[in-house]
Amino acid sequence: MSQAAGGSAPRIGLVSLGCPKALTDTELILTRLAAEGYRTSKTFEGADLVIVNTCGFIDEAVKESLDAIGEALAAHGKVIVTGCLGAKTIAPTQGETWHTGQKGPQNLVKSLHPSVLAVTGPHAAQEVLEAVHAHCPKPHDPFTDLLPGAFGVAGLKLTPRHYAYLKISEGCNHHCTFCIIPSLRGPLVSRPIGDVLAEARALLEGGVKELLIVSQDTGAYGVDVQYRTGFWDGRPVKTRLLELVERLALLAEPHGAWVRLHYVYPYPHVDEIVPLMAEGRVLPYLDVPFQHSHPDVLRRMQRPASGERNLERIARWRALCPQIVIRSTFIAGFPGETEAEFGHLLDFMRQARIDRAGCFAYSPVEGAAANQLPGMLPAQERQERRARFMAVAEQVSAAKLRERIGATMQVLVDRADGAQGRKGSVGRSYADAPEIDGVVHLLPPEKISKKLKAGEFTRARIVAAQGHDLVGAPV
Repeated sequence: MSQAAGGSAPRIGLVSLGCPKALTDTELILTRLAAEGYRTSKTFEGADLVIVNTCGFIDEAVKESLDAIGEALAAHGKVIVTGCLGAKTIAPTQGETWHTGQKGPQNLVKSLHPSVLAVTGPHAAQEVLEAVHAHCPKPHDPFTDLLPGAFGVAGLKLTPRHYAYLKISEGCNHHCTFCIIPSLRGPLVSRPIGDVLAEARALLEGGVKELLIVSQDTGAYGVDVQYRTGFWDGRPVKTRLLELVERLALLAEPHGAWVRLHYVYPYPHVDEIVPLMAEGRVLPYLDVPFQHSHPDVLRRMQRPASGERNLERIARWRALCPQIVIRSTFIAGFPGETEAEFGHLLDFMRQARIDRAGCFAYSPVEGAAANQLPGMLPAQERQERRARFMAVAEQVSAAKLRERIGATMQVLVDRADGAQGRKGSVGRSYADAPEIDGVVHLLPPEKISKKLKAGEFTRARIVAAQGHDLVGAPV
């Protein structure tokens, strides 16, 4: 996206990598830059300075981030780095010191790319802005200018205008042995509930049709502040997930908008939210990171929420809301995972019938406690198990999709081809989160009066299933 702010205003290039939570950090930086009169762009061309928001979770993400930094330096030279990779350090080999004479750990990015102008960790918008100001002074006072294209207090967004991510907290209190997120993003910090609801209302009033609620641990919202009472529209409201979801549903209802929950650990109190899904107040969709099924593996992972009882929880959720869709992620080849434990995971997939599942072969992320566990499997075996898992997951998903043939579903149109969708369209049902799930391929409307437009809802009769996707005829 590009926001012009006058002929001589500096142009800042932004590169955003990683998860939706990192994307919201980039959106905040983008909003503040635009409010101060900078022009912004997703390319390096013509930029006075480039900001790279990095991911530092798994090895592939680290490589992608380092490559992006190198590319930005080669193309431009003036680069500021932020995000999770910016928080990582690296120690010199035994008996050596850095070329700078420094002893002990050094910032990873600075050690590999010493010419970057500044490096910050995640959710550090103020530090990023201060670095920008030092190298490209801001062109005007943000309090005296309007901000075109923004959603009021929600700021500017990088997503299509009909859906937006809404981050409700930062960080995580868990210390899963495969994860370094707490060391990168810190402990759980819940946003004030009034601020979250104010942003949600601004997005909905600005035309957003789908709010995607994200955090590192959505179910733990408010734990860090002991569910203290906040205020919204002059009324007291607890800083707790149930109360938040209830009020998001009330805000979304007049706009006919969707509310979708991501990164929800399977805590017992999640049961309180499922009736809201059955009533149609929020989408009957839960993104739950189960990671594994075998109790011994879960203990080695140090997973929270009594993960070994997940089959019971799923059965309870489906009893409360039969139409609920569950998506999840899993890890194959965790250190010490036996063939029997992996077989337990495959059996769990068949019994749980997870609608949408992704799987990662275990990656020995630097700094993760799991790397010290005995029984590290060869990389080839980890990948082979991942492939076996995905074969089962795809069988389950395909069977679930076939069950939808003949049903009529509400579809949010993401792209309309040709005038008013005359060449067909692509959209999503309540079962499909953007970019991570499937889509609904909409056939050209049979009725001349039927119009399809990106960002609007339509009804479609499902006529076929193709891989991870559905095919629908607009009605």
